[in-house]
Amino acid sequence: MTRTRAALAIAAAGLSLALTACAGDASPLPGRSTAPAPDASTPTAIAPDTSCNPRASRRPSGALPQPGKMPAGSYMAEIQKKGRLVLGTSQDTLLFSSRNPLSGQVEGFDVDMGRQIAAAIFGDPNKLQIKVISYDKRVSSAVDGSVDVVADTMTANCARWKDVDFSSIYYEAGQKVLVSTDSKATRIEDLGGKKVCAAAGSTSYVNIGLVKPKPVAVALPSFGDCLVAFQQNEVDAISTDDTILAGMAAQDPYAKVVGKKFTEEPYGMAISPKHPEFTQFVNAVLEKNRANGTWAATYSKWLGGTAPQPPAAQYK
Repeated sequence: MTRTRAALAIAAAGLSLALTACAGDASPLPGRSTAPAPDASTPTAIAPDTSCNPRASRRPSGALPQPGKMPAGSYMAEIQKKGRLVLGTSQDTLLFSSRNPLSGQVEGFDVDMGRQIAAAIFGDPNKLQIKVISYDKRVSSAVDGSVDVVADTMTANCARWKDVDFSSIYYEAGQKVLVSTDSKATRIEDLGGKKVCAAAGSTSYVNIGLVKPKPVAVALPSFGDCLVAFQQNEVDAISTDDTILAGMAAQDPYAKVVGKKFTEEPYGMAISPKHPEFTQFVNAVLEKNRANGTWAATYSKWLGGTAPQPPAAQYK
């Protein structure tokens, strides 16, 4: 079967090809200045904001309260009063937050992170309302209160810390490359002169242009478009966060992810800075779940195999 036929088979099975753009992309608040999207043929480096330690979050304060007994006046008490935790996430990032074509439910690693917070507040992980948000609304949705927390393969970085709080890091991702199963490439450096696709305007696209020997960077509107182009033999490879590539490989039996991570993409949950006590609460939940094996069980459930050590928490 050719990759094109594989794409048709996948589409017929109802699996989504509209994968979200990578967590390294910019998603600023409206009105904030941003660098222009790079030209499709000449990716240019963007100086990273190094004004903070993006992994350092708010330190938990004391023991977790009992579920159903949130401290009066806290944001957790507000969530308890309304009867549900509102989680902002995607519906098309396979393994992390995607809609199950059989049940219709959005599920995955990120969704379970939200369920664990709901369980800590209510004693019931199902008291969770999932609000599907577009990738460029992750920051604004946390800030404007339309969701309580965002868990959506989102890189914690200094630019975003200016608008939102992040939890401690719950997953360490990094950019890799996806190629066909018959490719001899074992890393992105083996693709000099080959067409490598990423979403236009993404840091993944910029990073392709920094590789030596230089691949031919191809910009398409989304990573779903990159996957279609790959399956139709229009590009030789795709490069973005390993988490997103793992979902692509799961959809295409003629694709594989190769090489070591050549960027760092630490994922955190985004929360409005108006509620620092809620960030501390979320961090306490993450601390507990790292220690009691819940994080490891969640990893194995969605990503398979033996879980690595969870990312160690760093605090301000």
